[in-house]
Order: sequence, then structure tokens, then C-alpha cells
Amino acid sequence: MHTVAVLGAGKMGQAILSGLLRAGWERSSVVATARSADRAAALRERYGVEVASNAEAVRRADVVVVAVKPQDAASLLEELAGEFDSSAPVVSICAGLPTSFFEKRLPDTTPVVRAMPNTPALVDEAMTVLSPGTHSDATCLAAVEELFKPLGRTLVVEERHQDAVTAISGSGPAYFYYLAEAMTEASVLMGLPRHVAVELVSQTALGAARMLREADSSPVELREAVESPAGTTISAVRRLDDHRVRSAVNDAIEAARDRAREIADEYA
Repeated sequence: MHTVAVLGAGKMGQAILSGLLRAGWERSSVVATARSADRAAALRERYGVEVASNAEAVRRADVVVVAVKPQDAASLLEELAGEFDSSAPVVSICAGLPTSFFEKRLPDTTPVVRAMPNTPALVDEAMTVLSPGTHSDATCLAAVEELFKPLGRTLVVEERHQDAVTAISGSGPAYFYYLAEAMTEASVLMGLPRHVAVELVSQTALGAARMLREADSSPVELREAVESPAGTTISAVRRLDDHRVRSAVNDAIEAARDRAREIADEYA
């Protein structure tokens, strides 16, 4: 079993750490780093893993996961100059930053894999998309896939698609929560108790997502199966179209993609 270092165990780093432990990884095979002593103490108490300095974590690791904010990545790599083993894969979950950002700051031939997981990793339902860098071969990519498989599903795409991936699945949970929030508030306005509204919305979302994943039908076909002529559903969907919701969703996702590109320009 590899030793994995998670540099910057914030929300997403913690999700990866906890997912590995739920999947049966030994605590001795996971080492984390944290920005503050309080955060380090909380990680030790909750997960029973070692929380070390960045340098110590890198020296011990067979795989290094860089989970810091994009604006902190350059200074982290500068701090750790000389500590990386060029044979140990480096996995970046820093939104917007290309593999070339890391390759030019790491020892020559260091394999780098860009990864975009999402927060449902906390319940083992993540969507993680991987893109190998220049020096990542099939063996390296397979090892990184094994790292993320316990968290949910994985895909491999060309890196040129990663900004779109960030906008869809990376940011995507927030869009669904936004819709769930709106549906819940509408339910309460119509007189339903809030706990009832939450149950209705959450179970409906869960069932719809499962049908979308498992049914041999497109989203259009699934929607049309709910609609009936002159019925309640088609009336609601027509109102959504009147408000140009489809166009707003497209604009929002493009804004997320564009921001990912801007991050690369700002920090790379």
C-alpha cells in the first residue's frame, strides 16, 4: 500500500483523506499537513492520522496530493524545493492550474496528474476527472485512479477539457444545492413544514439522479416521461423557459469555466 501525503487538508483534502480511510487504507499510510495547529489537532483527533510538516510529508510519500488553494501552490512548491522524489507522482487538485505549472517547478521527469474531484467524495459519490501530464505513464495514471476510486467514479480526459470539467462537476454540486434551496423555499412559501420540504426535495433529487445514471434514457426523455399534456409539470417547465433558465445555466457554467482559465493566467 502506498503512503499518500495530502498537502493542505482543507475541505477537499479532508474529503480525500477520509475517503481513503473508509476504503480501508491504514492510518499509517496517510499523512496530512495543515495550515494551523488547531486544524492539525482536529485532523489527528478525528482521523487518527499523522499531521506533519510539508517537507516531512513529502519525504515520506509515494504519492503527493497538492490540495492547497491555487494562489498558494507556487509558494508551497518553492518551500519544498529539493524535497520531491522525481519518481513519486504529484497529484494536483488545484482548480485552474495546468500540469505544466507543476512540471516546471518540480524535478525533471516528475509525473504530474491533474485531478478534479468534487465534494460528494464525503459520501463516496464523487466524480473525479484525471488528466496526465507530460511524464505520467499508464502505470502512474492507474495508481492515481486507485487513489480516487474509493471516493466515487473516475474518468480520464485530455487536459484541455479540464476547465470545462471544473465548471460542470467540480462546481456542479453547488448548482444542485442552489436548485434544492429554491425548491425548499418555494415549498415553505406554499405552507409545507420545512422538514417535510427538505425530505421531499432531497429524496426527489436522489431518485432523479439515480434514474439519470441508470436508465437507458436521455435527460430530455426522462423529463418528457414526467410531463403530461396540459399537466402540472409541463406548466412548470414552460415557466422555467419563460424565465430563460436554460440560458442562465449555460451562462453560469461558462462563467465558471472562464474563471478557471483566469486562475491559470493569474497564478501560472
